Amino acid sequence: MRVAIVHDWLYVVGGAERVLEQLLKIYPGADVYALFDFLPEEDRARLGYEQARTSFIQRMPFARTRHRNYLPLMPLAIEQFDLAGYDLVISSSYAVAKGVLTGPDQLHISYVHSPMRYAWDLQHTYLRESGCDAGIKSVIARLILHQMRVWDVRTAAGPNAIVANSAFVARRIQKVYGRSAEVIHPPITLSRQRFEGPRGNHFLVASRLVPYKNVEAVVRAFAMLPDLELVVAGTGPDAAHLREIAGPNVSFSGFVADDELRHLMATARAFIFAAEEDFGIIVLEASAEGTPVLALGRGGARETVQVRGPHRTGMFFETPEPQAIADCVRGFLQQESHFSREACRAQAELFSADLFRMRFSTFVDEQMALHRASCETRPRVLPRLEAVG
Repeated sequence: MRVAIVHDWLYVVGGAERVLEQLLKIYPGADVYALFDFLPEEDRARLGYEQARTSFIQRMPFARTRHRNYLPLMPLAIEQFDLAGYDLVISSSYAVAKGVLTGPDQLHISYVHSPMRYAWDLQHTYLRESGCDAGIKSVIARLILHQMRVWDVRTAAGPNAIVANSAFVARRIQKVYGRSAEVIHPPITLSRQRFEGPRGNHFLVASRLVPYKNVEAVVRAFAMLPDLELVVAGTGPDAAHLREIAGPNVSFSGFVADDELRHLMATARAFIFAAEEDFGIIVLEASAEGTPVLALGRGGARETVQVRGPHRTGMFFETPEPQAIADCVRGFLQQESHFSREACRAQAELFSADLFRMRFSTFVDEQMALHRASCETRPRVLPRLEAVG
């Protein structure tokens, strides 16, 4: 069986690329396709492929640094891949990958990380942050995004089956595409060794420092908690502003390597997560280090943080506002002894890479069996009767 895996684009290793890594472990001989591939050789080796087959966007000027400028061309580019020689096509899609063209005898499974959010519910945020929220640029950008939505809905009929990375995304798929989706949560990297040392005094935020991550609200919350220490790990365009508004109890670590981040997680009193994410792998990575999570009670966090029962792993705040976050931290302090490293780690193990591979391969096998059966039972075409003169 020949297998192709189609990924939107490759230039950083994030959560979607971790899914790609596990798909390549299930199907090690698969060919990888992407609109463009600018990953260094060592990252490709880590993910499990040598070189992706790319589109014409790979050769366009400034594609490495300004690829979003080519958004209007991406539907056309993804449709140019010739996948006719493959029995199974798996698209790993958060933008356009699910729109690849396949034939009736091919099985196409699309793992949808999210319908493209900048064309749907994040359109206004995207326009504002890109400086296209007013004037002629705004009119042109809105027309392009409208056409992207039309294309996105039309191509949602292409895959034989859709897999969502969370129940939250499955609801968005149902609303936007009118299709049901199987939920298979993405894999997380479990701790290589368990940290059994004492906790520090700090609370931790680890995030790209951009507005929608709501790190500013966390920083302002700790202005109300002057006796508590907050560590902010990460970089981004909001870094300078956050340093300006931070009090003396807030420190910034900038970019930290994975091992250092894991140590910060393991020694934190709690990990704070204030964004509404489709899934939020980093929440479970903190749990894997045995650390409770204080999270915004929306999106994927509602599926990964246990807030009830004897084995709780965290608490929710209902709005990404400083007062709500500060109140949640105070509530946590009153119950801190009720949270155990063992419960947090056990929750994270439910999302291991081994379980992801088992669930995904089982689902594909089931869909392949159904697909083959449907191909074998197609109605025969009756011979045309010649007219009798």
